[in-house]
Amino acid sequence: MKILFVASVYRHLTVFHIPYMQYFQSQGYEVWAAAGIGNEDKENLQKLNIKCVDIPFSRSPLSAQNMTAYQALKKLFHSERFDLVHVHTPIAALLSRAAFRNVKHGKIVYTAHGFHFYKGAPKQNWLIYYTAEKLAAKWTDYLITMNDEDYKNAQKLLPVEKISYVHGVGVEFTTEVLTSSEKAEMKAQLSLPNDAVVISCVAEMNSNKNHQFLLRNWQQLKQDNPNLELLLIGNGEMEHELQTYVAKEQLVGIHFLGYRRDVPELLQISDIVTLLSHREGLPKSIMEAMEASIPCVVTNTRGLRDLVQTNENGYVIEHGDDQSLKVAFTKLAQSAQLREQMGQRAKQLVEPFVLDKVLQEYSTIYKKLLK
Repeated sequence: MKILFVASVYRHLTVFHIPYMQYFQSQGYEVWAAAGIGNEDKENLQKLNIKCVDIPFSRSPLSAQNMTAYQALKKLFHSERFDLVHVHTPIAALLSRAAFRNVKHGKIVYTAHGFHFYKGAPKQNWLIYYTAEKLAAKWTDYLITMNDEDYKNAQKLLPVEKISYVHGVGVEFTTEVLTSSEKAEMKAQLSLPNDAVVISCVAEMNSNKNHQFLLRNWQQLKQDNPNLELLLIGNGEMEHELQTYVAKEQLVGIHFLGYRRDVPELLQISDIVTLLSHREGLPKSIMEAMEASIPCVVTNTRGLRDLVQTNENGYVIEHGDDQSLKVAFTKLAQSAQLREQMGQRAKQLVEPFVLDKVLQEYSTIYKKLLK
């Protein structure tokens, strides 16, 4: 009995799907993973007795490299007999379903972590990605979505009995709580004043994550709230550009931390978490912040508005609304009581999204497909 997980890069699988792979292992299945780049993440999967197959996916839908990936998938599907193939990320999911369409054994399920077509998306997104999903729907046994807007759009692709709405990928409870002295030491290592109000943004540095929205307002925010400090956690194609902007504008109190594996610890020294994306599925970074009892400031984006409620556990602001952005951060920066109150509410609201409950949702779907 074999299960295959597919994504464009191994990191996607290590960050989001290890608990689901281990679920199948506990049920006696041999678990495989197919993905592109990511040597360290691939090694981490192999340490868990997951067999890895390199597939040269390209994120660009029109790259010729994806034809090579398609042929490699076809070869894999005809040489190995998988009972279930669980696909993730748009390009990898499309190519996998196309390659699997003539396979006689097993089923294929796609988890959409955020369709590239959504309300307000560019017309070309609807033309390319909606058309591709419409085509791939005929090769899809089951479709899983994780926010309200995607669930409604999925019903344009498949009958409702072939679709589920689950509460994301699951957020785990914080296990190691830092002592006051450990928090102070971590702040000192990051050159943060001990009395700083720390904003953290955990996100890949690309145009979609929209770091610029906050950076262009940072000078005024810092002037009005001198104790604010900003941690930018993650790397990506725009990292150098953002660093150049910060230097050119002489912005202070901004710390580029790069990719980190100690995000749970960094959250424990954070007072506010933000994500200002144009597009999201259901972001784990915001769920982790909520589980850590931290209020959030987010944009009115699908997936973000599913998690954050204005005046409850943070603020949802409109894209480009500089004034609302500054007001939201200033309210939280200037009131420890408000941060505490909203943080407690965040902890309550994240309850349906914890890993144990989401794993139950997935196991119900898996059992139905593997009957």
